[in-house]
Amino acid sequence: MKYPTQQAVGIGCIALGGLLAAGAVSIPSEAGYAGVGANFLPWLVAAALAVCGGWLVWEARTGGFRALDEPADETPANWRCMAWVSAGLLLNALLITRVGFVLSCTLLFVLAARGFRLSMGQAVPVARTLLDAVIGLMISAPAYWLFTKALGLTLPGLTRTGWI
Repeated sequence: MKYPTQQAVGIGCIALGGLLAAGAVSIPSEAGYAGVGANFLPWLVAAALAVCGGWLVWEARTGGFRALDEPADETPANWRCMAWVSAGLLLNALLITRVGFVLSCTLLFVLAARGFRLSMGQAVPVARTLLDAVIGLMISAPAYWLFTKALGLTLPGLTRTGWI
């Protein structure tokens, strides 16, 4: 088999598209704004992932990814930093229905920023973490209000008022 690692990337992309399509099945399809339902975008992304994955598999089987430069160095993967970012994603998914969109997305921002800063060799003092929390709150709160108040979508909130 030629380029098995490259084929695995394509197969993984196809599998991710399949998982997204499986999730899109459970989203209601009633037409909303502009005549499209809430499941339109997940179906569109699932199809795009499947097409891109198929293309990647084809590329890998017909000579490998073309014009792919060799890595400049042999820097090992930084698993500790990836763990911070992954923890943010997983905790966001786990906590979004318990603490609401705003707080779970703020936590995601804080943990992802920490992981990225550590990957660049930067120190992450407590003051920087608190500033990241404020920035995450300043991003997630307006996004929540835009989706819930302006677009009428339902996102999990912390309170029943609909403002946080």
